[in-house]
This record gives sequence, structure tokens and C-alpha cells, in this order.
Amino acid sequence: MNILNKIIKYKKNEINILKSNYTINDLQSTKLFEKLTVSLKKNLKSSKSGIIAEHKRKSPSKNIINDYLYVEDVINGYKKAKVSGISVLTDYHFFGGSNQDLKISKEIFSGPVLRKDFIIDEFQIIESKSLGADVVLLIASILSKKEINNLSKLAKELNLEVLVEIHCERELDKALCQYVDLIGVNNRDLKTFKTDINISKNISKKIPNDFIKISESGFHSYESINDLRLYGFEGFLIGEYFMKSADPGTAAKNLIKKIEQ
Repeated sequence: MNILNKIIKYKKNEINILKSNYTINDLQSTKLFEKLTVSLKKNLKSSKSGIIAEHKRKSPSKNIINDYLYVEDVINGYKKAKVSGISVLTDYHFFGGSNQDLKISKEIFSGPVLRKDFIIDEFQIIESKSLGADVVLLIASILSKKEINNLSKLAKELNLEVLVEIHCERELDKALCQYVDLIGVNNRDLKTFKTDINISKNISKKIPNDFIKISESGFHSYESINDLRLYGFEGFLIGEYFMKSADPGTAAKNLIKKIEQ
């Protein structure tokens, strides 16, 4: 069983526990559920850097990346760096994240916040709204075209934007849905966890211009980001590159400065 299959198996059990502890009414009664969402799509359109900075403590491939910094310090650093958006891993078992990380991020950062998790159930979409998310991530490799349509339709009804992540060209058809706002090309193979930004380049021309294109993972320099701009990418989701630094906010600030020069 590969890493992705293990994650989904664990996630199904986690969702069952979630449903036993909370009702939909519980989620809809939270203060954050009523909060107006902020558009990542609009932010990327007006941004010079397109940087979406991620808070991530660990991953199955790298194990611990950075688990000693307070989430408040990381998000404040990203805020000062003037990132276009923030991505927050909320999966605990495999990535060391939490729902509280997302809530704290939304309290600090007034821009768009993406909930990054393994969403396979409509209950998680409603939960995302209750946690203060502005954008939800749907992973094409673990969902059918019908599931993506249904989950993204519910997200839009809740005024959430939808980012569908693909890893190869054959997954693109599933992502081309009227309720989807952004398509992210993950340069990381979720089975081997190796990265290659050429994956984004090879798929870019196949993605219709109706969607904002985001490239995810594998960035180590501003040159690669500027290179991908030539392929129509307007957003760049970066986590490990920042988080492995002792000061992720400064790392983000320095990269953005180089991009904008």
C-alpha cells in the first residue's frame, strides 16, 4: 500500500469520528462560518509574486520539516512578507497540522487562506467553512469527476473557492468543472513524493485559460518561478522551501523581493 492509500484509509476513519462528534448544525453555528470569504483568485490576479506560502510541520517523505516554531510566528512572518495567500495543512497524523492552525491563521492573516487536507466527504467542506477557510483543496487523484463536481458545487454554495490539484494530464479532465476556480499542478508525485517542475510545464498548455494556474512544490529559486510564469502560471504554492528555514517569513520576503525585481 503506497503512502496516498494509507492516508485515505486513515482519513475515512477520521471522518467517521468527526461525524460522531459534530453535526452539520454544530459546524454552521460557529462564528467563522458566517465570515465573508476572501478571493485567492482575485489576489493572484493582482499580485506581482503570486506566492502562496504554506505552513507545514512535516510530511511522509521528509518527516519533520519544522516543528519548533509557533504557527503564530510563521503566519505573522508570511503576513509581513506580503504573500498572496496562505496554505495551512490541517492533517495531523501525516503532516502534523491541526484545525486550530487554520483558525489561528485566519485570525492573523486577512488575505485568503487555503485549507489543505485530503477532502473526500461533503462534511469536510462544511467543516472547512466553519474553520474560516476561504479556499478548499480537492485532489483529483483520490476523487472521481462526479465527486469533484459535487464537492466543488457545495463549496461554491458556501462561497468557498475551489482549487483542484492534479499530478498528470490524465487527471485534468476530472478537474475541468464549472465550479472550480483554480487548477494546481503538483510537481510532487504523491506515490513516490519526488518533485519535478517540468510536470507543470508539460501540462500547462492543456489547462484552459478560464482557470487560474498554480504550480505546487519543488521550488528552490526565483528563477524557476519566473520561468513558469512564461507557461501561464500565476500562483506558486511553496511550503518546504520556507518551512525548513529558521525564519519562514524572512525566507518568503527574500524570495518575493527577488521575483518582483
